Parts: sequence; C-alpha cells; structure tokens
Amino acid sequence: MKAFQFVEWQKPGGIREVPVPDPGPGQVLMKVGGAGACHSDLHIMEAPAGSKPFQLPFTLGHENAGWVEKLGPGATGFAPGDPVIVYGPWGCGSCANCRVGMENYCETLRNDRPGGLGRDGGMANYMVVPSTRFLIPLGDLDPREAAPLSDAALTSYHAVKRSLHLLGPGSTVVVIGAGGLGQMAIQVLKALSAAATLVAVDTAPAKLDTAKKMGADEALLSGHDAVRRIREITRGQGANLVLDMVGAKTTLQMAAQIARRLGHLTIVGLGPGALPVNFTSPPQECSVASPYWGSIPELMDVVNLAQAGKIRMLIEYFPLERAGEAYRSLHDGKIQGRAVITPND
Repeated sequence: MKAFQFVEWQKPGGIREVPVPDPGPGQVLMKVGGAGACHSDLHIMEAPAGSKPFQLPFTLGHENAGWVEKLGPGATGFAPGDPVIVYGPWGCGSCANCRVGMENYCETLRNDRPGGLGRDGGMANYMVVPSTRFLIPLGDLDPREAAPLSDAALTSYHAVKRSLHLLGPGSTVVVIGAGGLGQMAIQVLKALSAAATLVAVDTAPAKLDTAKKMGADEALLSGHDAVRRIREITRGQGANLVLDMVGAKTTLQMAAQIARRLGHLTIVGLGPGALPVNFTSPPQECSVASPYWGSIPELMDVVNLAQAGKIRMLIEYFPLERAGEAYRSLHDGKIQGRAVITPND
C-alpha cells in the first residue's frame, strides 16, 4: 500500500510503498477514511534532528477515522465495516489517569508514541490501532468528515470544558486564531455556553468572516484596536476566558492584555511564543494553563455533538497523492478549516 511518511528531519514528507500491516493480539486494522493534516505535523517536520523522540520513517496522520477492516486475535466489540474514529493519545492503559480515560495525561514514561506522532498513522490505506479502547463508534457520521473531530474538535472541547464555570450570563470569551482549532472552539462554545459573548480575533479577514458565520458575536482584526474593543466590551475588566489557539509571541502578549482577574488564559496553539508571568501580568489570580488534547469520554461527547449537528469542520479534501500539497497549503495559511487526506477515495 502507499503511505505518506516523514522520512528525513527538516524535509517534506513523501509517498512511499509499505506493506499492509497485520493486526496483532487485541489490535485492529482500520481502513482509513480520512486523516487530518495538522500544524503539529509541520512543527515536527520542521524540527532539527534529535529534538524529538521519534524514529524515522513513520506514516503521518494523528487525526484519523475510517472503517474496521480486521480484528486481531482477542479483539472484540467491533465488526468489519463499522465506522469508527480513533482516539489519538495512546497511553499505557494502567495508570490512574489512563484508568479514567485521560490517556492524554498518561503517567507512565513510554518510548512509543501515538499513531502519526512517532508511530505509523493514518495517511495510508490502512493503519493499525493498538487497542479497541481507542475506537469510538461514529454511527451515521462519514469517517472522511469526522476525522478532525479526533484532534481539532477534541482539543478545543477539552480547552473550553475546563472553564465552563466562568462563562455565565454577562461573561466574555475571546478566541485568538480562527483557523481549524479556533473554528471548532467557537462552535463548542456556542453549543455549551451560549450565554457568553464570544469574540474572535485573527489576522485574516476571510477567517473572521467564517468565525461570524459559526457564531462569533464579534470578529476583530488582531492589533491595538482589537484590544481596545475587547476592553470596551468587558467594561475594562477583561475577558473571563482567553483561548490562544496560536501560541505566538504577539498572540500571547495580547492574551495577557485582555485577560481579567480570576479569569482563565488557556494556551492551545503550539507556536514558539512564551508568556512572561510576574506579579502584575497576567492579572491577579488569572489561571494560565496549556491543556493537551482531551480524554476518551470527551471524544465521545464530541462525537455526540457532531451527530446532533452542533459542530462541523470546514474541510478541504486531498487524495493521498496530494498530501504534500495539503501541507504546503497549510504552511502558507491557505486552508480555511482543515485539510483531510483521503487515502481510499
């Protein structure tokens, strides 16, 4: 079969011919419907050799959905043809966090990594999932459309959920960055906390137009005017929740300016910026956190929201042969929502 693999540090990935994997005990072979292309992949491919604990080559794609193709010995609960989405953070399954589904915070130091992030992922005709506990039924959702739910939606959902108690009537939440993650965060916020005033900030007018269509109450071009307007909206108090979906130096600086006392400043984006923290900035008792991905129960919640029609990703589809083009477009900021690779058109 063909696979889009990361072969050499600081080089683009490429198509290679690899064997179709065979599932071992407890494992599942999945026919891939869709595999999302994520900025995390770009960070990995652009990293210098030795900076990541990965052995090359491996197949990219950590945002995956498809159909069960074959069950390994002892694997139960699914049947060939079942549409499923793959939970991405593969933990040990035995530590305290994993036992409650929070494998994104596995306590065991492990050498293996999630599929697409050090192990073979979904940008191939087939991928092996190491356990059925990482599969969530999709029902009538199309796996090609559902693939971004496993990261873009789950990461946004997890980041929002921890702050819901702050988002009552009269509250304000600001989403900095209205790309794929930001668009999902806006939809999740509208589904879970419609009482809050929702402000989207971005440098691209087209993405701000999309944010408005998805439910943002205001959409502001990044800069001093946006800071001033947010201060006006919040009567000088700042936002109850600021979600930085970018993580760049400029966005983190803005986040610190518009957060409020006792609020939450949540860093979701993987940009290279750093947030200086001292007695006066961010404001007093403003909680700063950098959540990672989400839990298995939260992915089940995300699938339920999608089945109810409350969240939906804007998707641009690419066949496997054009995966490199998808990453170039992602790098250049030309993808409005999410690029999804479809190895089995």
